[in-house]
Formats: sequence, structure tokens, C-alpha cells
Amino acid sequence: MTTPPRLAVVVKGWPRLSETFIAQELVALEEAGLDFDIWSLRHPTDTKTHPLHDRLQAPVHYLPEYLRDDPARVARAMGAAAEMQGFEAAAAAFVADLERDDTANRRRRWGQACVMAYELPADVRGIYAHFLHTPSSVARYAAILRGLPWSFSAHAKDIWTSPDWELQEKLSGATHGAAFGATCTRFGAEHLQAMADTPSRVDLVYHGLDLGRFPAPPIRALRQPDAPFAMMSVGRLVEKKGYDNLLDALALLPAALDWHFTHIGGGALDAEMRARADRLGIASRITWRGACDQPEVIAAMREADLFVLPSRIAADGDRDGLPNVLMEAASQKLAILSTPVSAIPEFIDTGVHGILSDDAPAALAIEMAKMAADPAGTTAMANAAFTRLTAHFLMHPGIEHLTKRLTAMLTAQG
Repeated sequence: MTTPPRLAVVVKGWPRLSETFIAQELVALEEAGLDFDIWSLRHPTDTKTHPLHDRLQAPVHYLPEYLRDDPARVARAMGAAAEMQGFEAAAAAFVADLERDDTANRRRRWGQACVMAYELPADVRGIYAHFLHTPSSVARYAAILRGLPWSFSAHAKDIWTSPDWELQEKLSGATHGAAFGATCTRFGAEHLQAMADTPSRVDLVYHGLDLGRFPAPPIRALRQPDAPFAMMSVGRLVEKKGYDNLLDALALLPAALDWHFTHIGGGALDAEMRARADRLGIASRITWRGACDQPEVIAAMREADLFVLPSRIAADGDRDGLPNVLMEAASQKLAILSTPVSAIPEFIDTGVHGILSDDAPAALAIEMAKMAADPAGTTAMANAAFTRLTAHFLMHPGIEHLTKRLTAMLTAQG
């Protein structure tokens, strides 16, 4: 019996609650028959895990998060890397990158790549990295060292905050670029295809949802316009999510509207957002739940009347792609208010599947108040979003495509 070719998957950290779309994909690829190990650049920091993490059978290897953490391991690997057939080409690629990005992070990527290349089992036939920035740098250097093909899945920040020179080199066969790449939005795919030496190097593959992981949507009684209005959001408290604008908008809502807002997620701006709510005088109407697991998130969605995600472009260019939480909200027929950033309009036609507002507080407040006052119209949009989800944004087509692409990459080396 022939042993199937083996894949190495590079991720930033494992497991991570904020990256359940990666866990969903890897579980599905494993169930489709791909054999792989996970190579994580960082150790986990979340105190909770997602049910998907428990389903994955793949072994997990942790690379030295900082090279000083395990100097003997790093030195042994670097010595071995110098004897590898691809060392000269890999070192040249690293030095060229270092000349344009002489940072501790860049040097750490090279060290992690040497460890990975040294420790990879002999039967590995290719490398697949989630995110086009740091994980793909490690994957690229390790692949060159070992003479293997590599590929990537790109998402949001990694596309929009990486310098053009780095994207172009990772997307060109002449500079040891990826055999192929996938990205989860048309908006991102078109940008990367324009950077690549050939557009066919980049595929559009929506993450989609595996509805088998979610309960059927609740039967929602039509809310009365003057009834309490429960709003919620799920997202990291970081600039690109726009929660400062949302809090300012909440403070502008009409006094007659009996509203409450629940936020799920952690993030660097947690203390700042709580303080902002205090200053605005709305802290008593907000529940900050911190990081929650999937059952808790879905339970909250089933109780809410509106999901709000006021995404925007951060000062450094970072932005959302197509946040999975919007599709999760649609799976529970929860009405959606968001913004027309990046690929969000690929899922939501404003006025049809939800409302896409300007991210200014006054505009958000107007839309929240209008949706609260029009339960029938809001319900119709939520139903339409559920129909769109089930017709065009399920997980299985993308997994089938990725399985074929990865298998072809692996077997081409066999």
C-alpha cells in the first residue's frame, strides 16, 4: 500500500480562538485525506479552545518562538542547514530580504526556518503556510533549504501590510515563490494576482462555513419596534474593527431606544474601549464578555437582534477581509450592520442581506436606530443573508479545490 505524500502546515500560533477559520479548513483537509503536521511559530496564549481544535488529529510541532529560547536547538539546526543542498539559494534569499528588512523578526524567521528544515520528516513533500507574511517567510526559506515546493493561504493583514517587493518575490517562480496561493476574498485575490508573475498563481477560495458545526437558526418571533433592542459584536479590540466609532455611535442613539450591547473578544484596546464607554456614560448598557468559545458565541447570536461590525482601514493599512463572524451571524438569521470595507460587500448587498454603513459614528447611529424601528425589514434582510450563505458561501467547494491543489503540489514531487 502506497503511503500518501505528507504536508507540513505552518501557522502563526496554535490553537487560536481568533483564527477558527484556519482550524475549520485544516479539520476539513484532514477529513478529506490529507496527511500533515502543524508547525507553529508561537505557543498558544488563549485560555479556551474551539471544538474544532479537539477534532484535529495532526501532530503539532512548536518552533522556537524566540531563538534565544532554545539556543542549542537553533545552533544544531543552523549547522545542519549549512550542509543542505538548498543552503546557498536559501541564504541568498534571506540576505536579500534582510537588506530591505533588517529586523529581529526577519532574523527569527530564518532561524525558525532552519529548525523546521532540519526537523522535517523525510517523507514531507511540500509546505503550506497560513498567512503570506511571517509564516510564508519561514515556509519559503525552509522549502528552499529542503528543495520542496511551498504554497500559502492569504487573508487580510498579511496582504495589506506586507511591502510590495515581498509580495512580488513570494509570487514569482524566479525568486522561489509559491507553487500556488489561495486567498479568501475576490478583493484580495485581484490585488495578489496583479502582483504575481502569472495571475494563475493565486486562486480565490472563500472559507465559507461548515453548517454542520452550527445549530439550525432559531425561530425568531417578530420583535416589536418599541421592545428592548439587543446588539452584539464578535471581534478583536483592535483599530481595524472600529469599536471606538461604534461606542461613539451607541452614545448617539435616541434616548427612547432601550438598547444593550454585548461584545465578545479580547484585544490590545480592551482597557481603552472600556474607559471610552465610561466617559461616554454608556458603560451600564454594555457587557464585555472577553474571549468566548464557539458554543457561547452562537448562544449569544441566537439571543441578539442585531450583529454590528464597523470595520475600517487602520492607519497602517490593515483591514478585514471577509470576517467569518458575519457568516456565522447569518447562519443564525441574525441581522447584520457592517461597513463596505474590503470584501464585506462580496457577502452583503446593502439593503438586501444587511446594511453597509459609513463608519462615522453618526451614520452608524442612524442605521442602528432605523433597524431597531423596522423589525420586519430587518428580519427580511436576515433571512436573505441566510439564503445567500447556504447558496454561495458554504465550505465544501473551497475544501475540494484546496485538496486538489495541495495534492497536485505534493505528488509533483513524488
